[in-house]
Amino acid sequence: MSSHSKSEKSPWWMPSIHADRRPILLARNRVEAALRGYLAREDFLLVDPPGLQRSPGNETHLHAFATTAIGNDGLGQTMYLHTSPEFTMKKLLAAGERRIASLGHVWRNRERGPLHHPEFTMLEWYRVEEPYEAIMADCLAMIRLAAETVGTQKLRYRDREADAFAEAERLSVVDAFMRYGQIDLLATMDAEGRTDGEALAAQMAAVGIDVPEDRTWSYLFSRVLVEKIEPNLGLGRVTILDRYPAAEAALARRASDDRRMSERFELYACGVELANGFGELTDPDEQRRRFAIEMDEKQRLYDERYPLDEDFLRALELMPPASGVALGFDRLVMLATGAPRIDQVIWAPVAE
Repeated sequence: MSSHSKSEKSPWWMPSIHADRRPILLARNRVEAALRGYLAREDFLLVDPPGLQRSPGNETHLHAFATTAIGNDGLGQTMYLHTSPEFTMKKLLAAGERRIASLGHVWRNRERGPLHHPEFTMLEWYRVEEPYEAIMADCLAMIRLAAETVGTQKLRYRDREADAFAEAERLSVVDAFMRYGQIDLLATMDAEGRTDGEALAAQMAAVGIDVPEDRTWSYLFSRVLVEKIEPNLGLGRVTILDRYPAAEAALARRASDDRRMSERFELYACGVELANGFGELTDPDEQRRRFAIEMDEKQRLYDERYPLDEDFLRALELMPPASGVALGFDRLVMLATGAPRIDQVIWAPVAE
């Protein structure tokens, strides 16, 4: 008898386990080929950003893997595996590229579960001088192409379904909070988008939502979003959750008609977030200010902060107006194949 307990989970490389997983993995490859074909037809240039960066990103709740790069002089400096290729791709837009895409691995620490894997595949793309509605259309086209490639009409996650080919619902964050949480978000912000955590906490208490000790507006917003809003999105058809509050859009420009709102959307199917897109912010001073706020909050919550990518901030001075989006490729394959866990659609999952 093996020294391993019979109750131990069999590893993915056991022939019997691989045989069960293989049809889904082959479907993954077909979906990848189909999406690459779409990008080629839309005249996207596929680029290959490096994973190793001086700054992994500057969002409060994204956690990076750190390492030490040792130079020829024997001295070391801290480097990070990127949480997104965004900074590099925007530098390429500053350099003169106009329609680019990347399909590659990204890394996020503190994330593992049915929908999260520490190393996963992200499809990210940008359109210069095109509205962010254009990348919404890209997302919907790719979702339908993935479903068609697998041979299904419906996206599935556990007991939830969404018709990949039905007209998508476009819902503002403000309307979603009112519909599913009975919360008036606008009453918690002033005309410039400055937020009031106590006002949001009071509304939460009034409708019976537990109010945690941490009453910062951003924390409360995320709590309501996760508990009350997201489970109701993308049921029956895809939902585009649009016009995030400016306080929740660190890299997006403000909406032209309302400074409280931003050009940010997230796309959901079966209650699962698939994509996160922006009308991109190109003001380096505003971007620096937002990063500082994010890193101060990260220091407060997690006792760590990441350096700013000064080259990225300089590149914003040259970057033209653009729209961009990141789509979780593994999650899209999950929903198209009906797989219940993300590690079932990854060829070789990271060891636990």
